[in-house]
Amino acid sequence: MTVDRRSLLAASFGLGAAAAAATSAHAADTAPAKAKPLRAAFRQIGNKIMGEVTPNAAEDQTAALQRLIDDAARQGRALVLPEGVFRISDLRLRSGTALIGTARRTVLMFSGGPACITADKADGIVLEGLVIDGAYKALDATRGEGLLSITRAQGIAIDNVEVRNSAMCGIALSQCSGRVTRTSVCDVLDAGIKSLDAQGLDISGNAVTRCAGNGILVWRSEPGEDGTLVAANRISQIRNAPGGSGEWGNGINVFRAGGVLVQANRISDCTYSAVRGNAASNLQIIANSCERLGEVALYAEFGFEGCVIANNAVDTAATGISVTNFNEGGRLAVIQGNLIRNLFRREKEPDGEKRGEGISVEADAAVTGNTIEGAPATGIQIGWGAYMRDVAATGNVIRRSRVGISITGDPEAGACLIANNLISQAPGGAIRKMTLGVVVGPDLARDPSTAGRIALNGNVAV
Repeated sequence: MTVDRRSLLAASFGLGAAAAAATSAHAADTAPAKAKPLRAAFRQIGNKIMGEVTPNAAEDQTAALQRLIDDAARQGRALVLPEGVFRISDLRLRSGTALIGTARRTVLMFSGGPACITADKADGIVLEGLVIDGAYKALDATRGEGLLSITRAQGIAIDNVEVRNSAMCGIALSQCSGRVTRTSVCDVLDAGIKSLDAQGLDISGNAVTRCAGNGILVWRSEPGEDGTLVAANRISQIRNAPGGSGEWGNGINVFRAGGVLVQANRISDCTYSAVRGNAASNLQIIANSCERLGEVALYAEFGFEGCVIANNAVDTAATGISVTNFNEGGRLAVIQGNLIRNLFRREKEPDGEKRGEGISVEADAAVTGNTIEGAPATGIQIGWGAYMRDVAATGNVIRRSRVGISITGDPEAGACLIANNLISQAPGGAIRKMTLGVVVGPDLARDPSTAGRIALNGNVAV
């Protein structure tokens, strides 16, 4: 074929037109979503699907959003929502739902009704980048205890989500496995995060604040193995709005759940405890930072067997650590390497509840290598009445406490070893017997002749 000037010009015009068309198509495809028709703006992209809902609309978006959730889950795709506010009510998540927001700029605003977001028997749920706002609207407790309620679901992943302004709990999980991570829960009228009968759950790296009931709950319907990991959370400003004597107002509360690990959390400003274990066997409370607690900072109580409380820092509480209720079967503990300081007494409380103790322990326990400073009652209190058995308190440093170590003087109590402790500036005595909190007899550090069943060795009182 002969190529002349006319042919070259024609070819050039054709290429230019094609390039212009391609450029125009690319520009249309990448134009901002708000400049396109709604159907075109929300489309399938790879393994994700976007659909027909309207950001910032005044009307409820539940029906349209529910269709998209169901369709995406059926196709095994993630549903991605743009930034903006979407008003919803009684949204139900299916197995395989992956609902992705835009960097916590996608707000699902509860518009009222029996429930906000629920799921049942829905395995593999993924929620990410969302804000769920309850607007403090009432919820029906028969549909779930939280703004986000998930039951009987395996392998869930709640990551980088904010849950706020709930009239009940923030997140309520029942019989679930999976994880809640990098999530914020704030301004709720009950617990921030509640887990009941977990089947392998990781609650870590979250921020829980301004809750009226409790921060994080790990509960079981009956005592049994649970194994939930509660780690590296920031928990603060937990109130006791319902009242009671410790059921509410705790940063972390473990009830009947065995084998729970509570580690490396930052907990402050709770009406009652930083960590409270009730009938929770094999509980480990490790390396937590706890400040400004209204009652016992770290508590293991009632019918438990086995507790390790180690390497925690407690600053400002009515009692640092309490491992009690031998009368209810509470026994077997290691309390080691904790730093406890700036304790106080609650003078308005009845006798027996004023506290001011660094560590209180009763049965089958080793209290070793702890440092306690500033206990207005006693640095270490061992036993209560007849309830004391096989306790060793060794290698502890106790400074500026009214009494260094007090041990129940009841003749029915068991044996106790007090050895190699350094007790400094204890105006009420370094080591003394007590009767229901009232010290009696001589200072055993200086006159061990009346020690009886209490073995004393190598203690230093200055």
